[in-house]
Amino acid sequence: MILGIESSCDDTGLAVFDEQKRKFIYEKTSSQIDLHALYGGVVPQLAAREHLHNFPILLEDLKKNISLSEVTKIAVTCGPGLAGSLALGVSFAQSLGLILRREVVGVHHLRGHMLSPFMGYNLQESDFIKINFPHLSLLVSGGNTILLEVNSDFEVRIIVQTIDDAAGEAIDKGAKLLGLKYPGGPEVEHYAALGDAKRFKFPQAFIGDNEMYFSFSGLKTSLRYMLEKLTDDELHKQFNDICAGYQFAVIDILAKKMEQVFLQGNFKSIGLSGGVANNKLLRERVRMIGSKYKVACYIPAAQYTGDNGSMVTFAAAVDEAHTTKEIDFFPNWKL
Repeated sequence: MILGIESSCDDTGLAVFDEQKRKFIYEKTSSQIDLHALYGGVVPQLAAREHLHNFPILLEDLKKNISLSEVTKIAVTCGPGLAGSLALGVSFAQSLGLILRREVVGVHHLRGHMLSPFMGYNLQESDFIKINFPHLSLLVSGGNTILLEVNSDFEVRIIVQTIDDAAGEAIDKGAKLLGLKYPGGPEVEHYAALGDAKRFKFPQAFIGDNEMYFSFSGLKTSLRYMLEKLTDDELHKQFNDICAGYQFAVIDILAKKMEQVFLQGNFKSIGLSGGVANNKLLRERVRMIGSKYKVACYIPAAQYTGDNGSMVTFAAAVDEAHTTKEIDFFPNWKL
């Protein structure tokens, strides 16, 4: 029974994974969205304070489902993330470890995301072994946009990463320019679904096959210049189309670059993870690549796209070799 703890940013998550039955027996995430929406984004000091409040509440709820004495190991996100938030999670894990006299291991947050596509329908060990490697993973969140090669030992090689803004960050910043509430991603997606993505064309950086980078800062600047030229009436009439075009520019370059990398390698499967993986258009585009080249495509269920304790627990269970016994918080922990 592995207890997983997640607090890298503003989501507080606990989960328990039964290694023998290969299934989760407890999963819960406490969101802070309503609080941070008041400030238009995550406030680090408030996020840490809320973790301190949420952990005891989640622990009491967990104890209604399982006795803590049944826990055999504790896994906690050690980084990367916000220093204060990570410190609260690590302190909570170490305290539980001392009380329960259980081993505590550290998990890399991005490895948790990377493995999350396999949680929903590959929990049986025999099925998990059948995953086709090498695997091409697209990890897209508010802070990270990376294309990774993953082999059967879960060793990773970064192939493409952003040189400036992450994709999720670009969408959130665009949403703010458009006057939409936080978090911006779901808001842009909502209005984009009502618009015509072909009406407005936004720039895409590094579109060439040999340009192994992502860049989204120019996209945000382009939107700002466009909005400065529009009257309030013009913006109102074309709002949905602008959202659709802006979202399409982000999703299209992600999908194009993934396909370019896939064709240059010998990948046997592809996957999508991270908070932006909840975007319906992106999920559809990644599935289309898998279907086009007849390879397995792994995409997590919606509840596993954001930060959650389940992915931490699962990573500790299936990727023990890449956990650490050096329990500390590492805000800039490299993958």
